[in-house]
Amino acid sequence: MGRLQDKIAIITGGASGIGERLAMLFKDEGATVIAADINEDALKKVSEIEGIHGKKLDVTNEDDWANMLKEVKEEFGAIDILINNAGVSTEKQLHETDYAVWEFMLKINGFGTMMGMKHTLPYMKEAGKGAIVNLSSVTALVGMGLNTYTAAKGSVRAITKAAATEYGQFNVRINAVFPGVIQTPMTEGLESSSEQLQRINAMTPLQRLGKPEEVGNAILFLASDEASFITGAELAIDGGYSAL
Repeated sequence: MGRLQDKIAIITGGASGIGERLAMLFKDEGATVIAADINEDALKKVSEIEGIHGKKLDVTNEDDWANMLKEVKEEFGAIDILINNAGVSTEKQLHETDYAVWEFMLKINGFGTMMGMKHTLPYMKEAGKGAIVNLSSVTALVGMGLNTYTAAKGSVRAITKAAATEYGQFNVRINAVFPGVIQTPMTEGLESSSEQLQRINAMTPLQRLGKPEEVGNAILFLASDEASFITGAELAIDGGYSAL
């Protein structure tokens, strides 16, 4: 029996990158997975996998959230797990940042996470159980110079703790993970630059980039009943970077 046997799990950004790896991992652990994503081509591909159901979702659209969650509840009968994984990044420096960049970062990384919790929590509250894992970033723990991205991921950190204290009484657990530099399509440029890669590795006690499955295993633990007494926690998956 899998660690998520018979659970209904929603993963945003679930059709590519870390989200797709999560969808596969959760499926293998017995969950019925709803991969929610804005990329329709990626959704078609991931929906061909047995046990994974693709649904289009713009995380910044409140109506999208309300409609998708209603569909999931009606189709599958429950919503046990929400993984707020969808996100975007920018390396613009603060003096290069305008309102449009700021709004884009906050809408997807911050508002999208908040909307996911807002519309999922009533279902979990009614059921008297649930687990939410929000993906923040190591940049929310240490200064890394990514400015608007850091601010957006910092909002995820703050709202996770606030929501955890409010909804623990309903047996809903809300935790956050803080990945460091992980090998994904988003970081391919780093690996093509040996100098930049060496610099990052030198700043990381484990001396390497993280792997998507290492993030996935941590999220799996927090989403599972094995973490039944953990809420409001901050788990850094960064090779020790934030410990320096």
